[in-house]
Amino acid sequence: MRQRPATLRGGDPAGRFGAHVSIAGGFDEALRRGRAAGCDVVQLFTANARGWGGRTVTEEELGRLEAARRETGIRRVVAHAGYLINLAAPDGRVRRLSIQALVGELLRAERIGATEVVVHPGSHLGDGEAEGLARVARALDETLRRAGPTRCRVALETTAGAGSALGARFDHLREIRDRVRDPRRLAVCFDTCHVFAAGYDLRSASAVEDTLAIFDRTLGLDCLTVFHLNDAKWGLGSRADRHEHIGRGRLGLGCFRALVNDRRLRDLPMLLETPKRRLPEGMWDRRNLAVLRRLCAPGRGGGR
Repeated sequence: MRQRPATLRGGDPAGRFGAHVSIAGGFDEALRRGRAAGCDVVQLFTANARGWGGRTVTEEELGRLEAARRETGIRRVVAHAGYLINLAAPDGRVRRLSIQALVGELLRAERIGATEVVVHPGSHLGDGEAEGLARVARALDETLRRAGPTRCRVALETTAGAGSALGARFDHLREIRDRVRDPRRLAVCFDTCHVFAAGYDLRSASAVEDTLAIFDRTLGLDCLTVFHLNDAKWGLGSRADRHEHIGRGRLGLGCFRALVNDRRLRDLPMLLETPKRRLPEGMWDRRNLAVLRRLCAPGRGGGR
């Protein structure tokens, strides 16, 4: 028996909260899984996240997906690219496969009506940031050329900065955007755990405001299209990509209260990637979404 959809509560009329959900059983089942967990929007993989192989989205799948959209009311879908993609890799097999994989991700995302494909910029593997960032821009140009015109955009995700990973500093993302031929096809996904681990403070309303001001000066808030709302297991500047449940980590509720009540962000999807272990499917997502909705100021439309 299917679970009854969770009741939506709190001062959030914008319908922007959701989580990453499994596509086991198909894209339509992903939406139903999201609805049962109380999601307004969902993020999903379009194929095996730990493999290079692509897949074709059939007309039958599209029909089931559209039926699930009507059934669940979930209209917005964000896709997340696979983990093997490294756009900063030097010339060779990994670079070739990464571009090929991201082309496939973008075309599948476009076919299912996703608004963004979230992807990590990649790792320079010891060749230095300057060379790595230049390689990311060239790979994105090749990807977008091969994919052709799409409404779906590539959203570069902020990273924690472990090892040689790029994207831990906002100016990394600006440099990539400045180098690509068509920056209008790029967006940014802001991951709270990653940004904090990279050294930007978010532990209070004033810290959130200061960090968003840095982002705005560096890139402009208008390029933000997706948020990943994750608390952090480790401290400021730890470079550790370890997510925690909302309010149970080093960020605390003040961070999330400030973000969900910021008028400038109220139309952006805010998606959980918090741990899902040790409880029945969807239960942690329901709990974390309930916390986010309670943080919204009633009668203020989730705005300041």
